[in-house]
Formats: sequence, C-alpha cells, structure tokens
Amino acid sequence: MNSKRLFAILCAGIVLLLALDISIGSVRIPLRDVGKALFGASDHAEWNTIVRIFRVPKTLTALLAGMALAVSGLILQSVFKNPLAGPDSLGIGSGASLGVGFLILATGNTSSALLGGLATFGYAALVIAASAGAGLVLALILFLSRKFERGVTLLIVGLLIGYLTGSLVSLLIFFGTPQKVQLYMGWTYGSFSGVRLGELPVFSLAILSGLLLTVSSSKALNAFIISDTFALTLGIQVRHERTKLLAAAALLAGSVTAFCGPIAFLGIAAPQAARRVFKSSDHAVLLPGTLLTGAVIALVADIASQLPGGGTVLPINPLLALIGAPFILAIFVRSSAAGGGEP
Repeated sequence: MNSKRLFAILCAGIVLLLALDISIGSVRIPLRDVGKALFGASDHAEWNTIVRIFRVPKTLTALLAGMALAVSGLILQSVFKNPLAGPDSLGIGSGASLGVGFLILATGNTSSALLGGLATFGYAALVIAASAGAGLVLALILFLSRKFERGVTLLIVGLLIGYLTGSLVSLLIFFGTPQKVQLYMGWTYGSFSGVRLGELPVFSLAILSGLLLTVSSSKALNAFIISDTFALTLGIQVRHERTKLLAAAALLAGSVTAFCGPIAFLGIAAPQAARRVFKSSDHAVLLPGTLLTGAVIALVADIASQLPGGGTVLPINPLLALIGAPFILAIFVRSSAAGGGEP
C-alpha cells in the first residue's frame, strides 16, 4: 500500500477517533449528535455544554500530545541513532518532571485538581520550567553520547539520569506541604483532561512551535541516522540542526509533561509503529507518518480510559505502559532473533 493511501486511512481514522472520544464519557452522547453539540445546536442543552467546554479541550489535548510525543521520540531516535530512545527512556520526561516539581514547590496556589488553578502566565511559566528541565537532561545526554557510542549503554545512562532527577523531585516534594504532595502525585498518573479551554491556546502554541521547528528537517534527520560526517558532506550545519532539533524535542516533551503529566512509552512506540506501517526510513514520510500515528495512539488511549463508565476515568500513563511495554519488548526479541544484538 502506498504512502498516500496510508496517510488517507490514518487521517480518516483520526476523524473517527475524535468523534468517538467526544462521544464517550460519563454521559454518553450519540455520534449523530456530536456535530450538533459542537455548534451548540443539540436539543439537549447539557450536551452542548459538555462537548464544547469539557470534551473538545480534552480531545484536542490528546491529539496534540500524541503528535508532540511521537515527533519528539522520532527526533531522539534519529539524532542518537537508537530505535529505543525516547523522552522517558533517556530521562527527558524526568527532567521535565523536575522542572514541574520545582514550580509546584515554589508556588503556593494549589486550588485546582491538577496544577493549582494557574493563570495563563502561570501556565506559560509551567511550559518554560518543564522544557528547561527536559533541555538540561538533553544537553547532558548529548554530551555523554559522544563518549558512549553503544546504544544500550546510552539507554542505561539515560535511565540513571532519570533516577537522579527522580530523586531530586522526591526531595523537592518531601519539603512540600501535604497538599502539594497530593497535587504532584495526582499529576504523575497522566491525564488529557487537565487542559481547560482557557489554557488550550498556550498548550497549542507550545506544541505547534515545536512541530514547526522540525518541518524542514527531514533531510538532516535522514543524514543523522547515518553519521554526522555524512551530514557534513551534504552541506548540513550539523551543530545548528542538532541544537534546533533537540530544542524542539525538549519543547514538545516538556510541554506535554507540564500539562498532561509524564506520559510514558508513546514517544518510543509511535515512531517504531510508523516505520513498520510505512516501511520507510525516509523522514519526509516518517515525520508526518509518526505524527499521525502518535495522534491515533493517544486518542485510542484516551477513549480506553473512558470505557469503564460510571464516572470512572482510568489514568493514561498505566494504560500506555500496558500497550507500550510489550511492544518495546517485542522489538528487543525481534532484534535478538534476527541476530542483530542490541536494537
């Protein structure tokens, strides 16, 4: 099947999943009424409110978060030449958590369910803090990657950095009030419902900024997969392109972590799934393919979190771990069976 047809199928699937995600919840809204409720024209006034005020922001958050984490993972896998690199496996999610943990400890406002009823400026500060934490870890990983060329070694280093930042977060929370501890622990489960209508523009701007930094980088990513020397022969400014791409990865992963909590496995699984679906290593195909695949995975996870009904909403992080961990394990097993050693 050619790429254009696959893109069309994925786009159609995303439209269907968007409608399902808006339809499913504690109050089930028939699919035929979702469109009416979007425009405030449903015969049930409460459906109009539920859809426009609560479910549309949640669904758009899942869509954007899936895209962001998938593209962030693709960037990291290409730059570090490791198919198991991702925001969580390299400790970047932990770095973003450190930035958020510091901000939660520094602010005294803990009035909302997720992040303390921050004003728009406060949410912008949250994105900056999370992205800065992710960027610091990325810089450290980039420095260490020049000393450790083996992929598995770099992953182990990333895990150790994750443990280090996690320990720092634990110390920060230890000195916080019980309310802040509860606030942070609830945040770590992950949720797409924490972004309200007023914060959605800030979240969208952060994600779109990160994605725009990558749109013209397919040639550089193709070259990085081979080697930095090969990239130089193509006239690519290696340091500039690498810095730009890693800044985009930090912004994408940091923004999602700030607003939705640490979302594991999606950043690793989505690029790998896209490679298998499109059967291509050309990033001109992989970038949009990974973006759409990440959106599908996030929307499916959000729909699955609503399925128990009765007002029960499952946390996103454990759900994605249940899906992602077996998938990543299968990569290890397949690589070993093929005689390739480490992935």
